[in-house]
Amino acid sequence: MGEPMSVVIAGGGAAGFFGAITCAEANPSVRVMLYEKSPHFLAKVRISGGGRCNVTHACFDTSDFTMRYPRGESALISPFHRFSAADTVKWFEIRGVPLKVESDGRMFPITDSSQTIIDCLLREARRNNIELRANCGVERVTRNKGAFEIGLTTGESITADRVLLATGGCRTAKLGAVAESLGHTVEPPVPSLFTFHIETPWLRELAGVSVPDAAASIPGTKLRERGPLLATHWGLSGPVILKLSAWGARELHARDYKFPLQVNWLPELSNEQVREELKVRIDKQPAKLVTNAPVARLTARLWSALVLAAGIPESTRWAELSRAGQHQLIQQLTATQFEVTGKSLNKDEFVTCGGVRLSEVDFKTMQSKLCPGLYFAGELLDIDGLTGGFNFQAAWTTGWIAGNAIAS
Repeated sequence: MGEPMSVVIAGGGAAGFFGAITCAEANPSVRVMLYEKSPHFLAKVRISGGGRCNVTHACFDTSDFTMRYPRGESALISPFHRFSAADTVKWFEIRGVPLKVESDGRMFPITDSSQTIIDCLLREARRNNIELRANCGVERVTRNKGAFEIGLTTGESITADRVLLATGGCRTAKLGAVAESLGHTVEPPVPSLFTFHIETPWLRELAGVSVPDAAASIPGTKLRERGPLLATHWGLSGPVILKLSAWGARELHARDYKFPLQVNWLPELSNEQVREELKVRIDKQPAKLVTNAPVARLTARLWSALVLAAGIPESTRWAELSRAGQHQLIQQLTATQFEVTGKSLNKDEFVTCGGVRLSEVDFKTMQSKLCPGLYFAGELLDIDGLTGGFNFQAAWTTGWIAGNAIAS
């Protein structure tokens, strides 16, 4: 009997662990070694979802699920048919970690603690005899006579028959250096999922105010989204802004994050319906101050700010609101104009677009088309999803496919 096949997993995050566990379960004779350059395994799992870990999303239609990826949508169709969100739920439940669905579709462990997910993955890795090393990253990889020579950050050198690169998002070009050294193209990394800086004073005074349904668009582009919106001390955030930032990641980067933004605070109403709402107040509440009579579901603080932003004096009563004033108010309610001057992102949790070019990877196996025996999983690939568990699902799926392919 010869030596067992050896596999090196570079990266101790979600994709790396899932690939390692899947490989070891599928072929127990394989020697699986997982290396993580930082002191802690699964660091991003720990902080995700505010420390609760948004494991996946309760969207069980594959075609619909793939539409949540600004980059990677078509490449992920086949992989998600093989290992879907439903399969992820089942995988964790079988191992004693049931998940729950929240009203927006996000799925978390019922414990509401990311530690539950971390403990599960560590337990499965150890049960399958995976060799785990932290504070020890993969620094270089060269292919030599059908095997790989691997240099570690500790100065050690090892050999392996297969290598899975799952080192996470390419926040800097350097993080894709190993893939490039083996012949791959790395698409330039730029941030995705970020919030918008807006200097408008009245907006910043609304910090903490949320709107359950707003529409936001960027004039001059096809970028437009609808969903919950949150005013912050630096500008605007919330799902609608994060979606815009994801779909527009490269275009907004090219604009140096300086661009116009238009917000419709009442997207469920047409301009004519808004006009009718104002007319009702003019007819039925003529003596009431305009600033004290919000339209529809807008909060008192937001309504008052929008009235004043429309140039209507605070002392104006509905009976005194001119046609020009009505027009200005309708414009403010349905098409507020802001100037975005920059971005903010969570430095620990943020997502990048960019990474290994997808056309250079066989998504049936996650194996390199350029370097046999080399595999990829997770955010090192030029794949990124919207917020809500989609990036983790891509990690679980690509890790699972790579692990099975390596084992066979």
